[in-house]
Amino acid sequence: MEFIEPSMLVILAIVAFAAGFIDAVAGGGGMLTVPALLSLGLPPHIALGTNKLAATFASSTAAFTYYRKRLFKPECWRRAFVATLFGATLGTVVVDMISTEWLEKVLPLVILAAALYTVFHRAPQGESSKVNVGCPKFNRKQYLQGLSLGFYDGVAGPGTGAFWTVSSMALYRLNILFASGLSKAMNFTSNFTSLVTFAILGHINWVLGLTMGVCLMAGAYIGAHSAIRFGAKFIRPIFVTVVSILAIKLAYDAWL
Repeated sequence: MEFIEPSMLVILAIVAFAAGFIDAVAGGGGMLTVPALLSLGLPPHIALGTNKLAATFASSTAAFTYYRKRLFKPECWRRAFVATLFGATLGTVVVDMISTEWLEKVLPLVILAAALYTVFHRAPQGESSKVNVGCPKFNRKQYLQGLSLGFYDGVAGPGTGAFWTVSSMALYRLNILFASGLSKAMNFTSNFTSLVTFAILGHINWVLGLTMGVCLMAGAYIGAHSAIRFGAKFIRPIFVTVVSILAIKLAYDAWL
């Protein structure tokens, strides 16, 4: 990879901080970081692997914050953990088999589709928030949800947090805060699993990943506390506008 100017590292750091904040609040921070890494000219495999390194910082910070606030109970979601781990491993292995040229054309479309889904899908407002009182029996849903979203996170990743939040509200009738807590824990599981696999395959730029990771962690810490206090509605319009513009630009570069 060519030498990256300090000014570009500063821009990446700012993007990473914003992505960490957005990811902790609404999910989908990868829709900012992946296009930013691709815009540097990184091969798609390296961009995805580097993003996993950075994203692991953010998801671990947000997950721990929600856990400390008692908005997530791990023992209720063991099946989802296992399914997510297997799904993420399988997805990362599959993406390693995909050609770079094909990934360059498909990734912008995936990012744009995730952004459009986020803005047009009206998430149900779950009424149940008592995940700390017993564990409801929805075993099959956990396996299917964990396997599919873990696989998606391993293959691409952008929007995984948002998809976890929306699907958890729909499947289990959780409110937005409890669904966000579950989302961050599962997102961390798939991020870390995919990160290990990418590292074994040698698809990580460690300098960029660690630089962005620290900034993502700071953004996630502030974002998680803001989400718990204010909710996620205020960030979504800006979030979708920015990622849509980035995705359209990448699609134009790849296809036209």
